[in-house]
Amino acid sequence: MLNTQEFGTALKGLGFDFYSGVPCSFLKYLINYAINDCDYVMAANEGDAVATAAGAYLGGKKSVVLMQNSGLTNATSPITSLNYSFQLPVLGFVSLRGEPGLSDEPQHELMGQITGEMLSLMEVEWEYLAQDMEEAKTQLDRANKAIENNKAFFFVVKKGTFGEVSLKPQNLTSTFSKELKHTTADLAMPTRTEALTTISNLADNNTIMLATTGKTGRELFEVEDKSNNLYMVGSMGCISSMALGLALARPDKKVIAIDGDGAALMRMGNLATNGYYQPKNLLHVLLDNNVHDSTGGQATISHNIDFALTAHATGYPAAISVASVEELSDEILAWKADPKATFIHLKISQGSPEKLGRPTVKPFEVKERLMQFIQGR
Repeated sequence: MLNTQEFGTALKGLGFDFYSGVPCSFLKYLINYAINDCDYVMAANEGDAVATAAGAYLGGKKSVVLMQNSGLTNATSPITSLNYSFQLPVLGFVSLRGEPGLSDEPQHELMGQITGEMLSLMEVEWEYLAQDMEEAKTQLDRANKAIENNKAFFFVVKKGTFGEVSLKPQNLTSTFSKELKHTTADLAMPTRTEALTTISNLADNNTIMLATTGKTGRELFEVEDKSNNLYMVGSMGCISSMALGLALARPDKKVIAIDGDGAALMRMGNLATNGYYQPKNLLHVLLDNNVHDSTGGQATISHNIDFALTAHATGYPAAISVASVEELSDEILAWKADPKATFIHLKISQGSPEKLGRPTVKPFEVKERLMQFIQGR
């Protein structure tokens, strides 16, 4: 059994001090350590935790994700299309529930058999975490080298690996939204390109723009390709979680997450996480055309959702619906003048420019130049 406090101190000594995750009884003492002694984001699900950690890494934080192996399935999308494509490494600890020969709940039986195989198929380097401290520290050195080579590394953790750490009192604060504003103007239904142009024109050289997957990122690239832009591929629904991690890691930068209705609906739990941690430098803009535009225009259910009210209910200090790019511009300027975690919803028209291209910069190159921008190089 590992002395968890000593193990956590060794992790911190290697620079790992930002954690995000979802609880598991096998990992509870490492989670307690992270909550007690490090920056810890309570994610709504494991995929969001991976995206949040990836965002923090963009901001210069070496990040750790914690999850039960059942949650590895939830995290598959960002691991394979965010971490892998952008070469955004995270250090993971995943419990081995359902280990063959171990009496456990029936829902863990299959995952207990395939956890290591899943990690290998996703090209994630992994090892079973040793229960001897000196051996575990040697493993940490190997994991750290993988991270420094832009590769994710996971430890598979068996029952009884971590020694007890008592959880200190968690002083949870109430962060209920104070401002909810719905437009009274007629909907202008601008194009996505018009909305992206408005946002891009208002992004100064201290602002980072993260665009969700699909045509949002592709159109932003064509509007203006800048070193402070990131065009997400895959990882649908993870853009605001990634923005949260980045905003928390770099409070000196303004962070704009540009979302879509289909993506936002896929991972609505991240609204609650964003609304709780609510970094002042985070702006979450949802461009809503009521369809999955990238896949042929199939309808979403966004027409049945009041997104501003949802963001208000989940704790964003400001949740606003706007009708036009002029109102969008006014609210972005208001956020810049009086920073607070803000959600803006804008209905846009369907469709996109003919012969819309794709970013000519590879995802890992986008990541590298963005990190250089963030570091001021």
